[in-house]
Amino acid sequence: MRRYKVSLTAAFLLAGSSIYANEALELNPQWDKTTGVVKTALSIHVCPEPPLRRESPIHARLFQSVRDLKADYARFQPWFPYPKLAVAELEPPAGGKTSWDFSIIDPLVIDFMDASEGRSVVFNFGTIPQWMLKRDKPNTYPADPNEIDWGYSVDTNQLRDPSFHELRDYYVRLASWYTKGGFTDEHGKKHVSGHNFKIDYWEVLNEMDAGDQRWSPREYTRLYDEVVGALKKVQPQMKFGGLVLADPFDPEYFEYFLNRKNHKPGIPLDMISWHFYAIPSVDESPDVQQYTFFEKVDGFAWAVKYAQAIRNRLSPTTKTYVNELGSSIADMLAKDPQIPTSYWNLSGSMFAYAYIRLAQLGVDAIAGAELINYPGQFPGGTLSDWSTGEPNARYWALKLLRDQIHPGDRMIETMNLDAFPRPIYAAQAFVTPQGERKLLIVNKRDRPQEFHIPGAKGASIDYVDQITGSKPPAHGKVDSDTLRLSGYSVAVVHLRN
Repeated sequence: MRRYKVSLTAAFLLAGSSIYANEALELNPQWDKTTGVVKTALSIHVCPEPPLRRESPIHARLFQSVRDLKADYARFQPWFPYPKLAVAELEPPAGGKTSWDFSIIDPLVIDFMDASEGRSVVFNFGTIPQWMLKRDKPNTYPADPNEIDWGYSVDTNQLRDPSFHELRDYYVRLASWYTKGGFTDEHGKKHVSGHNFKIDYWEVLNEMDAGDQRWSPREYTRLYDEVVGALKKVQPQMKFGGLVLADPFDPEYFEYFLNRKNHKPGIPLDMISWHFYAIPSVDESPDVQQYTFFEKVDGFAWAVKYAQAIRNRLSPTTKTYVNELGSSIADMLAKDPQIPTSYWNLSGSMFAYAYIRLAQLGVDAIAGAELINYPGQFPGGTLSDWSTGEPNARYWALKLLRDQIHPGDRMIETMNLDAFPRPIYAAQAFVTPQGERKLLIVNKRDRPQEFHIPGAKGASIDYVDQITGSKPPAHGKVDSDTLRLSGYSVAVVHLRN
């Protein structure tokens, strides 16, 4: 069988050729050439939604997935469409009384912390109580905590208290409830929780750059300083996350926020974060999505590279965290989504490809998003089956990477991901501190592909593909130097030394 090394020249000459698509491609990592060391930790994004409540029949299975991942930096982010799951004070203080109520939120926090088993966590109570905003509309929210309210707290970025003290004090009480055993409310009444959780990172707001009413870099930095300065007094050991952008494509946020001259003295810049979702156009078929999903990752990677450069110049000790990375379908709020089975493996393959890209750029952490979504609520973004709670192929791809590749592994010169035109696969070789050689291969297409890997005969392999589907990764042996991978396969080959 003829084989082809993929270089920029070869890829160009073979583009569009049936040989390039069907014949074995040679993967020959240069094991003596280290290109970097893995910094990137893999984690999970947990957005508390009704299926995670204890009344839900899939509640236990969902939290088991968090427990099984054993990930640092697991992110807990209650958000606005479920006001009673996200806001602890839904009404303004009045008449000597307050509306503080943790009866619905507490079980979610407790179960999340239990599933995290003492590993580091990131909290983001980014939903601002609606009554703190300047709005023409009255302060309203559904009586049913399971009802989705897309209109809560998203139509303005203007606080009724321009000093930010009201919102600052809300976060101080919220953090005190979970880390200091309770707090004293606006009227001097003590509220006792008994909680003394260790929250490693506290993020300030969520996706404040999204929509028409977005916060400017200056406004956001002012709020961040106000909140973080107060929370440091509550928990001196706590670290903080900033920006939390819907995307990293506006450099003004990074330039302003990461410039310490724009902050009050002593305000830490421990971590910044942003999000990425591969979302197809409304008329894209599955056949087309296998091209655009990976192209979107390529565009995202260039934006991350720029953001990383700004970070390195202005605040090199600040960690970077892509704390929501996933995909969705075009009809994101579909109540009867028509999602082909192949989509879940396509998304898993896309995630693995993004992991290679971001690990090469030195991103500190990535969180697969989201643990659970369902029809009417971004169904294509779920890592779990919304009927059974069982993990789907997206979760298993995340767990495969989390289990097999770790910070501290050396990255080996493998291939040029920016070759033109783009290769139809991606690969990255690693060597562990113990000397074990591993090769991560991602098939970016829905058809099988063969790879010739010198010395692969006798190796073991762990993989997720359209055959394993929603089952855990399969394990096998490689019986020759030519390896055939199914469509959308994410595979880790353990080569013999």
